[in-house]
Amino acid sequence: MREKVTVLDFGAQYSQLIARRIRELGVYCEIKPFWENENVKKDPDVKAIILSGGPSSVFEKNSPSIPADFFFSNKPILGICYGMQLITHILKGEVTHSEVKEYGFSTIRLKDSILFSNLKSPLKVWMSHGDVVKKVPSSFSIIAESENKLIAAIEDSKNKIFGVQFHPEVTHTENGDKIFENFIFKIANIKPNWNMKTFIEEKTIEIKEFVKNRNVVTAVSGGVDSTVLSVFLNKILGKNLHCIFVNNGLLRKNEPEEVCLSFERLNIKVNYIDASKYFIKRLRKVTNPEKKRKIIGDAFLKIFFKEAGKIDILAQGTLYPDVIESVSVKGPSMTIKTHHNRVKGILKLIKENKILEPFKELFKDEVRKIGTELGIPEEIIFRQPFPGPGLAVRVLGEITEERLNILREADSILQEEIKKEPFYRNLWQSFCVLLPVKSVGVMGDRRTYENCIVLRIVESKDGMTANWSEIPNNVLRRISSRIVNEVKKINRVVYDITSKPPGTIEWE
Repeated sequence: MREKVTVLDFGAQYSQLIARRIRELGVYCEIKPFWENENVKKDPDVKAIILSGGPSSVFEKNSPSIPADFFFSNKPILGICYGMQLITHILKGEVTHSEVKEYGFSTIRLKDSILFSNLKSPLKVWMSHGDVVKKVPSSFSIIAESENKLIAAIEDSKNKIFGVQFHPEVTHTENGDKIFENFIFKIANIKPNWNMKTFIEEKTIEIKEFVKNRNVVTAVSGGVDSTVLSVFLNKILGKNLHCIFVNNGLLRKNEPEEVCLSFERLNIKVNYIDASKYFIKRLRKVTNPEKKRKIIGDAFLKIFFKEAGKIDILAQGTLYPDVIESVSVKGPSMTIKTHHNRVKGILKLIKENKILEPFKELFKDEVRKIGTELGIPEEIIFRQPFPGPGLAVRVLGEITEERLNILREADSILQEEIKKEPFYRNLWQSFCVLLPVKSVGVMGDRRTYENCIVLRIVESKDGMTANWSEIPNNVLRRISSRIVNEVKKINRVVYDITSKPPGTIEWE
């Protein structure tokens, strides 16, 4: 039995952030769609429940909701934003559209409450709402107000039901983690029992029981997830593990050679398949991002399954965000992109119970912690995320060998320069994007009409939200100068200063 917290998802873009904040406190947290409320209420392992925010209004027809008796299950509840409005609406308080909208930073004044133990008032928080609580339900009291005199937090201390109008899960909110600490440890009385050492021990037993003497095949790419998975399974399964590396021709400069060398150093045998020409041919004249992803996914599966032959078990490095963001999304949140671990061929194996996904309940940082526990070198563990479709989603527009090589050379310079800097480990991703437009320039007293490269460098804890990194001017100047001077057919370099949201990290 593992005590856990469940986040009921009402379509919030930040649901994963809530789960990560809870796990950082050493408590397991999962995300379930709001319509699974009855199962969550009856689950004896669920010791506390968080109601997420969401894009809906409680006034909308068919807006997501839960039954009134859900609030009296003897499990502490914390509603965030829409979650607080839902608590109020269902329990006969009053919610209204506000003439004063609150988006962005706000300051709230706290009243005495266990939820705000050891916090100083006023508190700087992040708001994002149009509706407000005008009148609390009869058993509730107001425990915080915003600078606009709007209700910012409520509580029913007897039934352990709390609500906050702001978002404690985002880093913009001051001491948001402390609010979660108070809710989990002081209100729900949950003991921290979630760590990667325990996870490895539990998962090792589970994998042995599932695999028995069968063969397991997995695809490797050199990325963090597939590498940690391969090392983990190799320690458990030995000769029963078979690793396949398919070069899709969309990798970075010298990457195929580097990947093969890294697995050699890890003492893991890898079957290398060079299918680069096949992929490039399939992508000819394709410009739509989703179509690129589908073509790459289908082509990969065709080659991989042909090489693997009859599969007893397929192991994948699927992570929790992959599961949530995929077509089979765990909640009403909109699908952001089609994920290669949830395409038709894979779904068939899942149905046949031939899929092994040990990391599907983990976030990226937790996989890195497993890598550390397994003794994998830091240069592999802290490798930046690289998209499954590779450079196909960084070469905007048509994919050609020439355009790929232009991007490879530019990206190689960026990586070489950025890795020299002390702040490199603070970056989530740093890469180049090749635009499908040309611009006028002057080089050697001659007019040029050549390509434009975008530098995309962001900082993030989890990839769900990200801020563009304020790279020193001298570093940007050095990178730009080298790219323009050393890479043929590039005459302009620009820097992307868009955060996520509203933009995504990748351009396609």
